[in-house]
Amino acid sequence: MSTALAHPPREQIDLAAVLHALSDPQRLHIVRLLADQEQAVPCGSLELKITKSTATHHFRVLREAGVIRQAPDGTSRLTSLRRADLDARLPGLLDAVLAAGDGAGVAQVGAKGVRL
Repeated sequence: MSTALAHPPREQIDLAAVLHALSDPQRLHIVRLLADQEQAVPCGSLELKITKSTATHHFRVLREAGVIRQAPDGTSRLTSLRRADLDARLPGLLDAVLAAGDGAGVAQVGAKGVRL
């Protein structure tokens, strides 16, 4: 079984896919947490108030859109924001998204986007 994870190359990062990935409050929260990291971190080290299976889904959407990079590291995955690739392909987008609010209350969103 292969442990390689699919990541689109820089030139295939698509605006619509990135915007879709960033449209979910939980995924936006993950991106904000990763933006504060200087290096790749294990997925499980991020403080998320969602189930592991839901987190896995969100990481997959972000990875397939080209927003994050994940690399296997033992039984975990090291995750980092693809800031350089996003800035080269979609200049200013990531900075604008990150500056558009602090994401307060994201952890209070339950199933189907219903605020708790």
